Amino acid sequence: MQHLEAVKDILGNVLGLGDRKQALTADSVLLGNIPELDSMAVVNVITALEEYFDFSVDDDEISAQTFETLGSLTRFVEQKLVR
Repeated sequence: MQHLEAVKDILGNVLGLGDRKQALTADSVLLGNIPELDSMAVVNVITALEEYFDFSVDDDEISAQTFETLGSLTRFVEQKLVR
């Protein structure tokens, strides 16, 4: 997962996690574990990912599994980049 650090940085910045961002690993649970990650924050994270990586995300591409862990979110980004 070569983009893990970039996704972690974007997530940390959008959610305002500060130093808590450093504790995130690929296995870190996101939904239900990070209080700042509500439905509006999900939209903001997706927008930030789209802008940073220069791709677009359709509504039907996002599911709860996408935001289950930092690793699952990174895999989603990397799948978008190979298309």
